[in-house]
Amino acid sequence: MQHEHPPIDWKDILNPKNIILNLIGVSFMTLALKGFMIPNKFLDGGVTGISILLHEVTHISFAWLVIIINLPFLFLGKKLLGNTFALHSLVTVLLLALGVTFVHFEAVTSDPLLIALFGGCLIGIGMGFCIRGGSAADGFEILAVLTTKKIGLNVSEVIFAMNTLLFLAAAWYFGITTALYSIVTYFAAIKSLDYVANGLEQYTALNIISGNSELIKSLIVNKFKKGITIVKGERGYLPKSFDVKHDCDIIVTIVTRLELLRIKEDILKIDPYAFMYIQYIKEANGGILRNRKKH
Repeated sequence: MQHEHPPIDWKDILNPKNIILNLIGVSFMTLALKGFMIPNKFLDGGVTGISILLHEVTHISFAWLVIIINLPFLFLGKKLLGNTFALHSLVTVLLLALGVTFVHFEAVTSDPLLIALFGGCLIGIGMGFCIRGGSAADGFEILAVLTTKKIGLNVSEVIFAMNTLLFLAAAWYFGITTALYSIVTYFAAIKSLDYVANGLEQYTALNIISGNSELIKSLIVNKFKKGITIVKGERGYLPKSFDVKHDCDIIVTIVTRLELLRIKEDILKIDPYAFMYIQYIKEANGGILRNRKKH
């Protein structure tokens, strides 16, 4: 029996917050493309970069290219992520094409380093706002999810491999200098996208092993109002005393970037020798994640 995705959620599509976020995202991307990247033949990664490259080679309108090249990725998105996401993304791509076509202004600068940094940051910020609004303005991520299932690499590795081929093509056509600056643009874009899409409050798993675990548990729960999970383990096994071991509680808590430094500082006041390690996580739901005061 063929699996069918739920019908389009029009409330989500027409949600004013999502519409505003997508419009802000498209505005940032239009500024990046028209003010920095396209006039100076700089590439970002993904479909945007392919569209700029083909625009320079064939002189076909960038707007038409970004629509046409994104269509197969949007079809994949429909299969993988549902009808609502695909329609949201189609609207975003069409808005970007309209923005690039009808918004006209001169290039902001011709300095290659400024183009790479500011062009990359602006397009990354724009993509981040679009993701927060429930859409995607570039189809490479969708293709990466599908490819990952076939060859076993993670999504970032697949995206990097595909963009490497794009930058090699840019080096051949535009020259090595422009290609290298385009790589800077790409990395500026993905870092900006990460901060906007995930925010400063991206969740982090903090793992603590300490001889003063009871005090640290109380600190995290009572002072910082965070939930904890206790994993039973053993510590010891040092090179000169391998046979010495002790039962211990491994404390696991989920915190945000903004909370992490304060919690670590307070833990070290209790136990300067506490062993801590951090794992960055993409998503967390349920439990006690945020403590917001109700007004």
